Amino acid sequence: MNDTLKLLKSHQSIRKFKADPIPKNFIDEIIEAAQMASTSSFLQAYSIVSIGDMVVRNEIAQLSGDQKYVTSAPTFFVFCADLHRLSMACKKHDVPYESGYTESFIIATVDTALAAENAILAAESLGLGGVFIGGIRNNPKRVSELLRLPEEVYPVFGMCLGFPDHAPGPKERLPRDVIFHEEVYKEADESLMNAYDERIRNYYIERTHGKKRASWTESVSEKMAHETRQHMKSFLEDKALNQK
Repeated sequence: MNDTLKLLKSHQSIRKFKADPIPKNFIDEIIEAAQMASTSSFLQAYSIVSIGDMVVRNEIAQLSGDQKYVTSAPTFFVFCADLHRLSMACKKHDVPYESGYTESFIIATVDTALAAENAILAAESLGLGGVFIGGIRNNPKRVSELLRLPEEVYPVFGMCLGFPDHAPGPKERLPRDVIFHEEVYKEADESLMNAYDERIRNYYIERTHGKKRASWTESVSEKMAHETRQHMKSFLEDKALNQK
């Protein structure tokens, strides 16, 4: 076990932060680390928007489901999939630009996620903590307006960062044999899933002092039983993304 593996395996979502601001040199290191993430065909199809305006942050917090740590975190980023720069590159060299392809949308979204993962790992290595905010997709149109995002740029998720003011501990992931397949896909072993369910149930009981008692399969089945952000398809199409 080396330091890198220890860092990777100790990840925990931090939602309570000390008031101390993050030093500028820390921010610089985090952004530089994000930029060194793998990127498909060297497209670098993402942008990161840092939001210090608390009026804007307050609105984003409300849009995201009243997630107050969006405003309490010393630093808040929005990670955006960005194909706009690629259209500009084509224009510069007077070549046609083919927009709207699902593959390009996937590339930009994956590039964004990879950069964000590098960013949060860099932050954790510096003693910071953070949490991803997928709730900004509750109203991506308004978030886009607030951030003045042009066509072919969309907000994928936010990220709160700061010095941790609590330590909830890592949450146990699915058993290795459930997610790791050799040669071909295999259905999950029911006994492994049942045992995992009980461990997660006990985790929630302990963490919430009995307020939450759901197992993993209960939690995800409740979520997947409801339609989720139906507006995303039309929003992406309006942004000239994921059209064909």
